[in-house]
Amino acid sequence: MAIKKYYANKDNTITSAFKSNLTTRATGANMGLSDILETFSIYGQASTSSTELERILIEFPINEVSLDRTRGLIPASGSVSFYLNMYNAPHNQTTPRELELAVLPISSSWQEGTGLDMDDYKDVTNDGEGSNWINSAKETPWSRQGGDYLNSPAYSQSFPVGNEDLKIDITNLAKRRRRDLWQNS
Repeated sequence: MAIKKYYANKDNTITSAFKSNLTTRATGANMGLSDILETFSIYGQASTSSTELERILIEFPINEVSLDRTRGLIPASGSVSFYLNMYNAPHNQTTPRELELAVLPISSSWQEGTGLDMDDYKDVTNDGEGSNWINSAKETPWSRQGGDYLNSPAYSQSFPVGNEDLKIDITNLAKRRRRDLWQNS
């Protein structure tokens, strides 16, 4: 069995988290150049009803996958599986237990951006280059804040301890994305 790896050609973390003052939200923050991707849900930190979310955006080189298939470097559809693999980065923050993480396809284009700060959220795009919780790109709002995504196909993985690596079979999504690409070309 041969394995071919494809790496994301862009990624970002976007957030609706509160800044340290627990009053101002960091919705303009961009973390597109950070070497870490982070996701969380925090409930009840600013008030008993407050919710803070952080999402990961990832884009893979679908054109490269299609070209590799044409060149015979990967098997024909139905003879290959695609997996999303992400690895836990050890850190000193609290890790939730019994977490269920959902993975959904993004339904619109977005810009990566050049932000790095995942602590104080100082790297903001507002209406500049890059995506954030409000905008997918410069002066282009998401259809719904927090990103445009499809509810199907949906994938999930449980993290009983909280520091496990992510490995999800996304073969059906990869087939679907290629079909969408071919129909749109």
